[in-house]
Amino acid sequence: MDDLVMKLARSIVEARYPVVLTGAGVSTESGIPDFRGPNGLWRNEEIMDLLSLDTLYFMPDLFYSRGLEVLRVLRGKKPNPAHRAIARLEELSVVKSVITQNIDGLHLEAGSQNVIEIHGNLRTCSCEKCRSTFPFEHIEVSVAKGVIPPKCPRCGGIVRPDVVFFGDPMPEDFNRAVDEARRSDFMLVVGSSLQVAPAAYLPEMVERLGIINLEPTPYDKSALVVIHDKAGEVLPQVVKEVERLLS
Repeated sequence: MDDLVMKLARSIVEARYPVVLTGAGVSTESGIPDFRGPNGLWRNEEIMDLLSLDTLYFMPDLFYSRGLEVLRVLRGKKPNPAHRAIARLEELSVVKSVITQNIDGLHLEAGSQNVIEIHGNLRTCSCEKCRSTFPFEHIEVSVAKGVIPPKCPRCGGIVRPDVVFFGDPMPEDFNRAVDEARRSDFMLVVGSSLQVAPAAYLPEMVERLGIINLEPTPYDKSALVVIHDKAGEVLPQVVKEVERLLS
């Protein structure tokens, strides 16, 4: 694997505008379940139904009981070596942005600055009427008091999590991600199956790819470098090699 790590590090350093795209696999070493793996959350059709607009709007009692419990599984975790390594690559100015499919916020907590969260986040919630934003805890407090759906203290509108659920349109951040992909000449994909649209289309916009993922992806054959291993073990090695090349 040493040769692959060296090749990946050199590809990042020599790129004009390298970006990173991450999926659930980058957070599994933080204790967050994968989504598309053998035991992934999205293989459970019940969970897919729970985290949907239909459940949010037409079965709020179900959403704010069982659905909210699923979201809580993704909160309160800590960054792992993969998140910190990606933040270090950005600090070294060799990574320009981090596009993530994750809603756990761990890239920001690890120190990454230019993070594009294309599926939203679990830090905040917003009123659908006046667009006021509140900490996510507002929902938890409201539900604990039996206020379902949670209401806006300013206008009385419905407050919902700032997460892209099944049935939601993609947020403005996805347009930012498209712009970054089109600008990039090298994309490092970490922990993504590259099977979830529309995020799976982003690598098609980039000339060269590097992939770190436990399982094969549809893009493996066209990628410049592919490493099937844990991101938390590979990325720190990549950082060391990048630092050596820059010294």
